[in-house]
Amino acid sequence: MDKKEIPDFIEQFTKHVEGKNDKKNILAFTLSTCQWCKKCKRYLDDKNIKYRYIDVDQISSENKGKILEFLKENYDTRISYPFIVCDDKFIVGYDPNKYDEMFDVGEK
Repeated sequence: MDKKEIPDFIEQFTKHVEGKNDKKNILAFTLSTCQWCKKCKRYLDDKNIKYRYIDVDQISSENKGKILEFLKENYDTRISYPFIVCDDKFIVGYDPNKYDEMFDVGEK
């Protein structure tokens, strides 16, 4: 899969979280009320990973529609949250084992 460029219209909604582990370009699409999304953010925070996120339920319906359209057009999978984009890969749902592998920060 080719690396997908995140369009500016999506980047404008991102919130940045600093972390020492900054080797990967991570963007999390989340819902502010979703327990699995909160666990995902806690995982990233606990691993001290730098990331960006968008709480999709906190933006206008029009912009939410544009984001969903972008995800559907660029990633051949169901859209569910959390939806993590990391460089040229993605993970749908909360899965710490897959996160460890993708972010290369798991306990060895």
